Amino acid sequence: MPLDRAGLRLMHVHAHPDDESSKGAASTARYVAEGVDVHVATCTGGERGSILNPKMDRPEILANISEVRRQEMERARDILGIRQDWLGFVDSGWPEGDPKPPLPEGCFATIPVEEAAEPLVRLMRSFRPHVVTTYDERGGYPHPDHVMCHKISVLAFEAAGDPERYPDAGEPWQPLKLYYHHSFNRPRMQAIHDAMLAHGLESPWAERLEEWKPEPEWDARITTRVPCSDYFGVRDQALLAHATQIDPDGFWFAVPREIQEQVWPTEDFELVTSHVPSQVPEDDLFAGIPRP
Repeated sequence: MPLDRAGLRLMHVHAHPDDESSKGAASTARYVAEGVDVHVATCTGGERGSILNPKMDRPEILANISEVRRQEMERARDILGIRQDWLGFVDSGWPEGDPKPPLPEGCFATIPVEEAAEPLVRLMRSFRPHVVTTYDERGGYPHPDHVMCHKISVLAFEAAGDPERYPDAGEPWQPLKLYYHHSFNRPRMQAIHDAMLAHGLESPWAERLEEWKPEPEWDARITTRVPCSDYFGVRDQALLAHATQIDPDGFWFAVPREIQEQVWPTEDFELVTSHVPSQVPEDDLFAGIPRP
């Protein structure tokens, strides 16, 4: 039987629709099942995202990509059992070329951080999360929106409880813990890769691992491993809801779920700030937080 954790609140801050399903979604599903109120703040609408599923690469979808991605987010939201709000910023896109071109005028990554953090501070003060998750300072990967998401999340976490900052954004509320996602870490990918080869299967991570320089000090930043393999199926359904972004025949589903459950049954996080006594390593984002 799942724990009863009614009254606890968790906020994930993500850059684009689909990020909530590709990063930490099994943990989300576990906490929802335990009664936690989970809220996703989505910074942009993904308007400049490419169609990554060849089966969805059709002119009529591309012409209405903003609305399509909103509908996909609604389906994923319902599957995960979360609440979700759009912060209303415009996708910055992935700059390509050498040198990379300037970012589009008015996009999320070009907004001053203090200004861009205001709607997130307002949402934190309204929802009053006990725990907040976001990306590390690299953005998880160096998309300008992911890096910007990190910046506004850290600022909002610090400012939400300070009555001197953003005085018109609601009653102050201080979240108790801030985490960074680290689910796409090299030890996890190496373990899954090795297990695939041991089973005589082709690994989707072979080429990536060849290029991936080991960084033991970076991997050592992981403090918290949340057991959530019972919810990998919910995660997968949420991923599939983002049909323009997730190819069901692509690398997302190349590893049998049984191997994932056996080899790496957790999603991994880094505890960055805690306003409650916390002992690491942890196996729970709410470790140290008393029930309301």
